[in-house]
Amino acid sequence: MRDLISNLGAKIAIPAASYDADNTPPAIDLRGFDSAAFLIHVGVGGITFTGTNKVEFKLTHADSEAGAYTAVTAADVQGVASVGAGGIVKTLNAAHASPSLTKVGYVGGKPFAKLLADFSGTHGAATPIGVTVALAHPRNAPVA
Repeated sequence: MRDLISNLGAKIAIPAASYDADNTPPAIDLRGFDSAAFLIHVGVGGITFTGTNKVEFKLTHADSEAGAYTAVTAADVQGVASVGAGGIVKTLNAAHASPSLTKVGYVGGKPFAKLLADFSGTHGAATPIGVTVALAHPRNAPVA
C-alpha cells in the first residue's frame, strides 16, 4: 500500500525557531506506534561552535509522562555513530556553515521521550533549530 499519510504520525519535539539557550522539551508520547525517528533540523550556525560554545542534543526516555527521564544508550537509538554521556545523540562543536538534517531512530521501547538542545558557553547570535518526530508502524490505522 502506498498510503503513507494514514500510517504516519508527527509531533514537534522542538518548535522551529532561532535559539541561543536551552529549550524546554515537551514529553513526546510514543504510545500506539512501533517506531519513531527524531528529525533534527539545524540551520546555519549563529556562532562558530567550539568545544566550549556548543549545542548538544540530549535524548531521554521514561515509562510515564511525568516520570523520571533517563538518558538513552546506544542500544536505544539508530543512525548515530555513538551516544554521549547524558544521552547526547548530536553535538554542534565546530563551524556549521550549511543547514543539516540528522535522523535519530528511537528503538528504546519506552512510551515517552524528550529531546533537549543543551547550550553551553556563550551564544551571542541564535541558531535556527527545529525537531520533528515521525511516528510509524501504528498499532491502529488510519492515523488522524
